[in-house]
Amino acid sequence: MADIRPTDSRTRRGEPSVRLISAADAATPDFRTQWDALCNDAAEPNPFFEPWFTLPSLAHFEAHKASTIAAQFDGDRLVGLMPLSRPPRYYGYLVPHCAAWLHDNAFCSGPLIARGYEHAFWRGLLDRLDSAPGRSLFLHLPELPADGRTARALDAVLAETDRYSVTVDEGSRAMLSSDLDAEAYLSQAMSAKKRKELRRQRKRLSEEGSLTVERHAAAEGLQDWIAEFLGLEAAGWKGERGSALANAQRTRALFADALAGAASAGRLERLALRLDGKPIAMLANFVTPPGVFSFKTAFDEAYARFSPGLLLQIENLDLLDRSDIAWADSCAAPGHSMIERIWREKRRITSRNIAIGGPLRRALFRAMMAYETRGKDKA
Repeated sequence: MADIRPTDSRTRRGEPSVRLISAADAATPDFRTQWDALCNDAAEPNPFFEPWFTLPSLAHFEAHKASTIAAQFDGDRLVGLMPLSRPPRYYGYLVPHCAAWLHDNAFCSGPLIARGYEHAFWRGLLDRLDSAPGRSLFLHLPELPADGRTARALDAVLAETDRYSVTVDEGSRAMLSSDLDAEAYLSQAMSAKKRKELRRQRKRLSEEGSLTVERHAAAEGLQDWIAEFLGLEAAGWKGERGSALANAQRTRALFADALAGAASAGRLERLALRLDGKPIAMLANFVTPPGVFSFKTAFDEAYARFSPGLLLQIENLDLLDRSDIAWADSCAAPGHSMIERIWREKRRITSRNIAIGGPLRRALFRAMMAYETRGKDKA
């Protein structure tokens, strides 16, 4: 493996610097070992930037291999990481920029940063992009959690350096975060009338056959489970619209690789509601204590009158009873009709653009942002 650590690991501020490395270097055993250690030491978890998800994502979605990994070392220790890309277009416009690298099946761009290095990471990353912006006009951070240590550190660094930034999009998605146990939470989240209706639906469903709930954390039976999930999702409206995971080779392969990697890393929990052994609702969680991220869910639309997806989400409330879990991110679109009926907390998610480079580049960026955000203050 090539030596991917910078020879001078300190910036002029005496803090660790950031280096951009290739995906090939990031996939080497030595770097993977450090990456795994950082995942366990991160101030805030993000499964979509853990190696078992990022590396197959790059392999299946980044055909031109243009993405890099921003890696920050303190001596020999990896203390910060964020995948980056340099898209030539910004929402359809020919505006080259640098961005935290995501795709349609990755739902969070929060960097992995060792606790205590949050400010140093943002300073190092922005310094690196200032010194070598290439053709990029700005840094784009989509799907970034707006609250927490990482976001507060970014705000502090932007303020202390008087660096211009704009929040170009903001929303809130369903989140599970409570000191209540599962039963008490459900009682608070839903009216007695709705809970009675769900009990009635479950009873009627159980009259259709043997109704069971399965929960798995290990890899045993995983390949069969993956095949069942892909078939279940493809049989519904997503399959009809061509947006099911099974409709494209790369999404099908990513789903299989990511779940296998998550299981190997101890990051996967699978739930299934079965009727006579046949899955009628399934979901996959990425478990990254103290958080959980709901990755994918599907249900059999032939049983929609019984609300199998909602019944399975009630089983998923057992997350509240885990001592190692403080919250769960639904990763659902804001206003999602099903999950917001049961998960009542919200996680704020933003998309932010940040100035990089020298004075001329920053002036152009400011002018562009003034145009993009025109009228928003009056709305």
